[in-house]
Order: sequence, then structure tokens, then C-alpha cells
Amino acid sequence: MSDRVFITGMGAVTPLGNDPGRFWNGLLEGRSGIHTVTRFDTTGIGTSFAGEVRDFDPGEYMDKKEARRADPFIQYAIAASRQAHEASGIDCTENDGRRIGVIIGSGIGGTTTWEANHRTLMEKGPARVSPFFIPMMIADMASGMVSIMLGARGSNFATVSACSSGAHAIGEAYEMIRRGQLDAVFAGGTEAPVTPLAMAGFSSMKALSERNDDPEGASRPFDKDRDGFVMGEGAGMLVLESEAHARARGAEPLAELAGYGATADAHHLTAPAPEGEGASRAMKLALERSGMSAADVDYINAHGTSTPLNDRFETQAIKGVFGGEVDRLKVSSTKSMTGHLLGAAGAIEAVASVFAVRNGVIPPTMNYTTPDPDCDLDYVPNEPQKQPIRAALSNSLGFGGHNVTLAFRRID
Repeated sequence: MSDRVFITGMGAVTPLGNDPGRFWNGLLEGRSGIHTVTRFDTTGIGTSFAGEVRDFDPGEYMDKKEARRADPFIQYAIAASRQAHEASGIDCTENDGRRIGVIIGSGIGGTTTWEANHRTLMEKGPARVSPFFIPMMIADMASGMVSIMLGARGSNFATVSACSSGAHAIGEAYEMIRRGQLDAVFAGGTEAPVTPLAMAGFSSMKALSERNDDPEGASRPFDKDRDGFVMGEGAGMLVLESEAHARARGAEPLAELAGYGATADAHHLTAPAPEGEGASRAMKLALERSGMSAADVDYINAHGTSTPLNDRFETQAIKGVFGGEVDRLKVSSTKSMTGHLLGAAGAIEAVASVFAVRNGVIPPTMNYTTPDPDCDLDYVPNEPQKQPIRAALSNSLGFGGHNVTLAFRRID
């Protein structure tokens, strides 16, 4: 139980770019990946914009025939996993791959496939529904196909906990390595929800921003004028390894995953618990597991969705955990640039947190122009900040009351 867990490779497919470097550079440039939707007509939907993945060619990562039989959420996961695999240099054939696992979260799964086959059913009848409908749609197939392609034969499953899915996958991988069950795990999240039905559903909930005249300025976490979140899509992937395994093969670790906290609000279907009680406990648990105190943390990558309740209660939760340390703490939400990637959000934000810790740069919260008295922390407004970061927390909070905090630590 004493072995540390290192990150040795990363992959990312995002609205800001389709590899980790372009994603990170986009964050530091304060660039927005949110634009008017190009794939379908949004007439009748209250929101006409989202963070779409653009210029993505699945043929760069998989056979084109296989790509046609894979929903976009699977394609994104395969691409991010291939990138992470190459970056880490890990040999998945070692010991026949039996001690390397794959855990990939997705809140929704194959919505594109679901909607397309439902149209076929209604218009052409059941005989025309694709025989690949089920394996293209079910949420575990991203982890299944990554396992097949890499030859990773350890534990393989999906986590489904709405917007906490990707973070849960990374946290559970951490636990399995710490218990000695696996030497390494490809862990992350993937989502492709920019579809007519998914957008219409979130729009009907009044959860989405309707700032249709200013898509790039629509995601404005912690800003007084925020009016809802912005949908995004993509995938993030980390290669996690035990310290012993990473050092034995001479791998260069990017950072340490030092702690993991997971809690439930047990409060409401969609609203967070008052004062962020569940999020507060998740942060405390992650710190406890890491052996760190609040004084050791310099940065929090916040869940920061740009919704009224989430941003206020997350702010209260951070204050409750950090107390007198909160005035020096930096907090930012990268969702201001990517939108909310739902089940993939925690995974790409883990990638951002690792970059921040390793490079000593905090990505900004963009579109922060009007302070909210209920949200009064240092949100790193509109410009990145350079400073040494000893440790960072990354929060993910999901519908259903799921709360996850991951604690990342710099390796000196």
C-alpha cells in the first residue's frame, strides 16, 4: 500500500487541439474552443454553440474500417490512448499485458450512434438497425477497444458517474495500483455529446448558456453574469504507473498522483449539496490520502461549470477546506475555454493539472469580467500566471451528487 503512483504519459483530444501540447498551449493563450455548432441545425434548441472537436481524423489512430464501426466517443478515447502510450514508452506486451489495465469513464457513451440508429428504426424499420449499434453505443466499449488495440489484459472497465466519470476512472486506477493489483493503468475519460438530442435535453433543463451572440464569451465560471454551462467533447488519458514499475524501466515521470477522494452528496438529482459539503469532503479525503495539508497546495483546477449554484458552492467548499490558506490559493476553471466535456472533463482537467504542476504555470479563467460577491477567490482572471506549484487539486462534481478530487504533486 506504500507505493507511489506516477504519471508517465498523457493524451488529449479537445476543442482546443487534438494532442496534449496543442491543448495546453491553447489554455495558456486563453483561446476559446467554443463556436457555433457546425454539424447539425440547432434551430429550436435554445443554445446554438458548443466546444466541438475539429480537424480530427480517426484514421491517424485506427484502421478506417474500424473507425466506421466506432462511435466518436470511442475514436477520441483510442486517439488519446495512442498518444499516451507513445509518450510513456510503456511496453504493453510485458508479462503478456496481464498487469496493465484500462479504465475509461464516459457519462453518456455513444449518443451519435444511438440517435442515428433510432432515426433508422423510425424511418426504415428494425431490420435496418446496424448490427454494430450495441457495441458502438455502450459506454464500456471505449475501454474495451483500447484494451484490444494496446494488448492490455489487466482489469478493464468503464466508470459512469456523469461529470465525474473520467476523474473516477483515474482515481480507481490509482487505488488498484496502490493495492498492488496492477503495475500500470491507462485511465481517463471520453465523451462525444454534441448531438441534437443531448443538446436539446440539456437545453430543456435550462442548464446551458444561451449567449448565442457571443459563443466564445459564454463559458464564464465564477463571473457574476454566468448563465449556464457550455457543452464540449473530447477525451483525456493518463498512463499511471507504480513508482517501482516506472523506475525499473527508466521512465521519466511527469508528476505524482498523490491522493484521491470520492464522496456523495445524497442531496438532489442535479443540484450540489448546500455550501459544497460533499465537494469539501472529497478535497479533505484527497489531502488525507496524499499525506499533504492545505498549506502544501498552491493551485486548484476547479470544476467551475459557469452555473450559478455550482460555482458558488464550490467556492464555499474550497474556503471550508483551506481556511486561512485560501487567500494565497490560485483557482481556475479551464472550462472557460473548452466548455464542459461531461464524462471527459475530469480527465482533460487532470492533463491540465499535470502540465501546471510540471511547468509552474497556472492556466487562466477566461471571460471573468464582473466579480460575484459569492465567488471571491483568486480565479486567475484572463491571463496565465507563472509560479512554482508544489501540488494541485482537480475537482470533478457530477449530476447525482458524485464528487471526486484528485491530488497531483510535483516530482523534484
